[in-house]
Amino acid sequence: MSYLALARKWRPRRFEDVRGQAHVVRALSHALDRDQLHPAILLTGTRGVGKTTLARLIAKGLNCETGVSSKPCGECSACRELGEGRFVDLLEIDAASNTGVDNVRELIDNAQYSPARGRYKVYLIDEVHMLSKPAFNALLKTLEEPPPHVKFILATTDPQKLLPTVLSRCLQFNLKRLSQSLLRETFAEVLGQEQVKFEPGALAEIARAADGSMRDGLSLLDQAIAFAGGAELTRTLVEDMLGTVGRRTLMEIIDALARGDGALLLAGLRKLDESGPDYAALLSALAGLLQRIAVLQVLPQALDADDDAQLPTFAQTMSAEDVQLAYQIAVLGRRDLPFAPDPRLGFEMTVLRMFAFRPESDNAAPAASGAGSAVPPKAAPPAQAASTTAAAAASAAPRAQSLTAPIVAAKPLPALPAAKVPTPVVRNASNQNANSSSSAADPWAQRIEALGLDGMSRQLARHCACIGEADGVIRLALDTRARHLLNDERRAALETSLGALSGQTVQLVIEIGGDDGNLSPAAREELRAIERQRAAERAIASDPAVRAMQEAFGATIRPGSVQPLD
Repeated sequence: MSYLALARKWRPRRFEDVRGQAHVVRALSHALDRDQLHPAILLTGTRGVGKTTLARLIAKGLNCETGVSSKPCGECSACRELGEGRFVDLLEIDAASNTGVDNVRELIDNAQYSPARGRYKVYLIDEVHMLSKPAFNALLKTLEEPPPHVKFILATTDPQKLLPTVLSRCLQFNLKRLSQSLLRETFAEVLGQEQVKFEPGALAEIARAADGSMRDGLSLLDQAIAFAGGAELTRTLVEDMLGTVGRRTLMEIIDALARGDGALLLAGLRKLDESGPDYAALLSALAGLLQRIAVLQVLPQALDADDDAQLPTFAQTMSAEDVQLAYQIAVLGRRDLPFAPDPRLGFEMTVLRMFAFRPESDNAAPAASGAGSAVPPKAAPPAQAASTTAAAAASAAPRAQSLTAPIVAAKPLPALPAAKVPTPVVRNASNQNANSSSSAADPWAQRIEALGLDGMSRQLARHCACIGEADGVIRLALDTRARHLLNDERRAALETSLGALSGQTVQLVIEIGGDDGNLSPAAREELRAIERQRAAERAIASDPAVRAMQEAFGATIRPGSVQPLD
């Protein structure tokens, strides 16, 4: 006898054997037990989840010689013929091959005749969305009022293409995609019956590749058994067969990003290059992993059995801003991959962006296009940073948040008293003295410039306001919107720098909020930027040429189009 594929060998023979579709099985079982099955049933769902199997089980329940039931005997001639696929009153029609109205008219004419062997004549129309519109219209009347001995079972993977008139005449059941855990359990049982040894990791890889389809999973299991040649199914063997060895390397790449380890990142990229993977699929998988990390950071209890074991660790070690930025870079890299000189180069450049850039909420260096830019996690050496930071602070004007900055909920800004509004700063040489004088009014801002801090430690200092200093204890109030910047490492770096600047031991106390009305340097720059924006909008609105255009042509100023000039 010829070999029978696992997908056919382990096809469910009873409703109880159908897995993952309990909501459909329950409704159909009750309808069969009461002999009240709707004359037209529509089964929808992705490929390989059980549409054809359920249709054959319905036909078996309707035509079992013991009576209509959800538990056919499986031993009578009708049950055996249905199980072997040779029952004359079950007519399986492929709508992809019979799309015309003439095929449907022939079906309707044959439906008038009584069943040859069974109690009901069952028409299974697979991929019914492939029928033409005239064919659908010809079927409508028969579908609504079929002969009493006829049942229609329609199956499709794309119900959106069906006419509303067809949907309204059918009892619709949507079959779910099968979870990876369910697929793994089923594969383990099948391999146990087939007496094939396996590693759990191998089944996890096959379940992930099956993408919710039982038939696809069993076909891959067949392929893996053949690939192993009678040996044990190991994870390495299955990864070699599927070409998914890159997924394990992706975890190493995320680990390198979390650690900021360039050597480890380079090793991971070289390992990927050796395996020759599908870089587009790898970028999609990388974005999916980053999305799961982001979910676990917000909802740790959302950990799923299908998640990789390392994801909770990454969720704790990576900052939320880094994960969000890396996800956005992965999505944009996937979009731009076709334009890269080579898929490998496009993938490597995307990963290098994740490694080189970090989100920064304020004081981002302006690009030529006016958009914000991110800063590398490791800036220049301290000596060089001290000199360049002061020069940059003297010429840098306040800007809106960088495009790569973390998104925070904006709170309403208070009205600015005239006495507290600093003079707008313009980016040119003549205004550098004005900028220096405005920063001179804030001793804490001057001290920050003298510290020579870089990266996130500098951002932490800029979002703090000094609220007191006595007996070597410096008390700072951190803006509640920037509380994500505070951690022990950054606080210690700031405390060490303050001690080195003053030449004595300093104890730093940072409180969340409670600034007693004092503004941090970052907040002052934000308020200056807002005032500059308001001034620019007022200038445009009062411009005589603009007013003339508005009066003559009914012109309007598009919101958000006015920007202050540097």
